[in-house]
Amino acid sequence: MTKSQWIEKTAKQSGISKKDLNAAYDALYNALEETLIAGESVQITGFGTFAVREKAAYTARNPKTGEPVEIAASRRVVFLPGKTLKDKINEA
Repeated sequence: MTKSQWIEKTAKQSGISKKDLNAAYDALYNALEETLIAGESVQITGFGTFAVREKAAYTARNPKTGEPVEIAASRRVVFLPGKTLKDKINEA
């Protein structure tokens, strides 16, 4: 689902204007982004948790040449679904 599809669907369900939903979407996205950049997690009750995890550096292999390639350490965003969301998905 794209941003425009989400706004369209939510506008139909809620009766809120697309302009207001677009502003709310952007505000939510910016708040999530700022919180995750700061290394904090975001928990949405009933939906799940967005968290930042550290991935250590490691050595991989180039599949064509077999040469070792160093992969730098990085931070990654992970999503952990909440129980309510898991249950709804498994019912479907």
